[in-house]
Amino acid sequence: MAESESGADKTEDPTEKRKKDSREKGEIARSKELNTLAIMLAGSAGLLIFGGALAQDLMALMRYNFSLSREVLLNTDSMGIFLLHSGKIALLAVQPVLITLLIAALVGPISLGGWLFAAGSLAPKFSRMNPAAGIKRMFSTKALVELLKALAKFFIILIVALLVLKSDIDDLLRIAHEPLELAVIHSLQVVGWSALWMACGLILIAAVDVPVQLWESHQKLLMTKQEVRDEHKDQEGRPEVKQRIRQLQRDMSQRRMMAAIPDADVIITNPTHYAVALKYDPQEGGAPMLLAKGSDFLALKIREIGKEHNVLLLESPALARSIYYSTELEQEIPAGLYLAVAQVLAYVYQIRQHQAGRGKRPDPLKDLPIPPDLRRDE
Repeated sequence: MAESESGADKTEDPTEKRKKDSREKGEIARSKELNTLAIMLAGSAGLLIFGGALAQDLMALMRYNFSLSREVLLNTDSMGIFLLHSGKIALLAVQPVLITLLIAALVGPISLGGWLFAAGSLAPKFSRMNPAAGIKRMFSTKALVELLKALAKFFIILIVALLVLKSDIDDLLRIAHEPLELAVIHSLQVVGWSALWMACGLILIAAVDVPVQLWESHQKLLMTKQEVRDEHKDQEGRPEVKQRIRQLQRDMSQRRMMAAIPDADVIITNPTHYAVALKYDPQEGGAPMLLAKGSDFLALKIREIGKEHNVLLLESPALARSIYYSTELEQEIPAGLYLAVAQVLAYVYQIRQHQAGRGKRPDPLKDLPIPPDLRRDE
């Protein structure tokens, strides 16, 4: 069982964030044995596929360089010309094999862990230059495992090589009696098949190393229960911070709400437990809008601000409760309350006309029509 620096057991599977962070740092499972296997298989396959053409190009190169006329030998400029031409022939000859090896060198690492470019892993780490840490790594369990893998590879390749040599002994002896061109082609074929069989010997090492690397990578990513909780807090936000943010948002909303009360047409009260402030703008053509609402102490503040700015206060407990529970701030009242609020606004208009000396005082409102689904009792 993995253990953290604090001594706590790492028993929890890594989270997606932990995996993502590790990948960004370049810390993913890689198998050198798988890469070696891919390159060996690709190289031997390249020799078998392109070996014939490679042998023909090599023989042409030899004929070109060993069949020189006397004029060429006496010309001091010929050396550079022959060197450039020979290099061109050699490069074109080995180009297919080199391309095959390049593809294998790319596919090998990608096959385990996928494609990854982590710039952070290129940064120098001075901790690796610590002699004490280096000596510790030399005598660590991982170093012992690497030594055992190297010995296993050596003995496997040695055994496979001896078996291949034993099986190819007749071909090797036959090459000595073949014509030069046939002998070169035959030699490349023998080398290609020998390399292929030795590469197949590495399959056993890679088959063991890949699961081990995956297991070690998973062990490094294991987390303690505390690490999981801390990461969850970091992602979701610490409760005290979230609570503080919500409090600030409520305070800002209340300040904005209180600042809007002087613009209200009417404040409907419970009369003491609830208070809601409404405004209606006939030019916009919408329904009346809720500017402020509150209960208990906040309701008292709404009434006080309304009195300071001469906003009409109207007692209607049922309508105040209905608006308070059914409407959010800066939203229009629901359609079911249109008729009741319309009567309230008409009453407010009549009161203002009376206060201006242009009409009699209207009778108090009674039995406002509130639908049962919007009615809220105490």
